[in-house]
Amino acid sequence: MFWTRLVSGIVLLAVAIVTIVLNGPLLFAVLLFISLVGMFELYRATGIQKNGVNLLTAVSFAAAAAFYIMVFLGLKDLYLPVLIAGLIADLFVYVFTYPRYHADEVMTAFFGIAYVAVCLSSIFQIRNLPGGEFTVWLVFLCSWGSDTFAYCAGRLFGRHKMAPELSPKKTVEGAVGGVLGSAAAGMIYAACMIHFMHAENVRIPVYGLICVCGALISMVGDLAASAIKRNHDIKDYGRLIPGHGGILDRFDSVIAAAPGILLLALIFG
Repeated sequence: MFWTRLVSGIVLLAVAIVTIVLNGPLLFAVLLFISLVGMFELYRATGIQKNGVNLLTAVSFAAAAAFYIMVFLGLKDLYLPVLIAGLIADLFVYVFTYPRYHADEVMTAFFGIAYVAVCLSSIFQIRNLPGGEFTVWLVFLCSWGSDTFAYCAGRLFGRHKMAPELSPKKTVEGAVGGVLGSAAAGMIYAACMIHFMHAENVRIPVYGLICVCGALISMVGDLAASAIKRNHDIKDYGRLIPGHGGILDRFDSVIAAAPGILLLALIFG
């Protein structure tokens, strides 16, 4: 299992590096694919999609794709209208097929658009900001990086359970190690960008602060995804990624960290 996870992790990292460096249509296509698969996993886990795609989920997939197209075209004024149109489309399905779907299923369908597609699209938006070729990597330092630091710190120093009902193995000490490790990694990364890439707009303390905030947000994202699984009595969201599970199992912290980093990047310029 360890070697399977390691190989899968290396492949994921390689795909992330290639797609983010090349940017453009490739990054757009990969993120859209990941988002649609993640939504599919969420809908299957919550039970609104049992035997293939139904009308409610199909409309939600279409709304997510429409939102991504707006992001790709940079039509920021249309982001919110497209999201609202997706909600209205779900309500149309709810009303005109009543009583096929319950209200909680309609809410979950729209939640999938916002939680998976909109949040993951933040990676594309960060990449296309001024200096985004540097800033975008903070998403992964704050999510996958903090996971690694938290795991190591938890194994070495973990004593106090952080959220025993959600994730019995996570500890307060591990969380602190994850945050501090991410902050250190962010500042080292910033120093390297300044020294080797002559990135004049990169500020070391700001990158450290962003990584502290991003690591905290990513931990909440991880636990939130675990809570959804426990609510629906499942172990993994899928089996797409050997050793890791599904898209949501591997990208749960990224989903939360990406919009957080986008917001912080806009605040700090």
